[in-house]
Amino acid sequence: MLSTAPIRAYIPVSDVSRARKFYEEKLGLKPKQEFAGGVIYECGGYEVFMYPTHNAGTSKASQAFWQVTDVEAEVADLKARGVQFEEYDLPGMKMENSIATGGGAKTAWFKDTEGNIMAISQTA
Repeated sequence: MLSTAPIRAYIPVSDVSRARKFYEEKLGLKPKQEFAGGVIYECGGYEVFMYPTHNAGTSKASQAFWQVTDVEAEVADLKARGVQFEEYDLPGMKMENSIATGGGAKTAWFKDTEGNIMAISQTA
């Protein structure tokens, strides 16, 4: 059954080398395995598969998010590494220092080198 099967997130990229540099140098991810022209990363015991495709960066919604315990510290660390965060005007949410608070969570969004929207989130 799918409810007991592991699930793997996808990160579509148009330039694997450029994206690897961002994910490995800016975000600090370590490659676990190279597979089918892409790369598998392990994050918190779960896997994400970065794969080459011409459709990279076409989604206007978040691709994935990391669940963290201290979103402020993560944002500060990533900004120090050169990651630029998005600023959104969202109804019912207050945005301060690149972090939106509302709906029981604190969330910050950034785009990778391929235009994918990624997020880090903390349950409030």
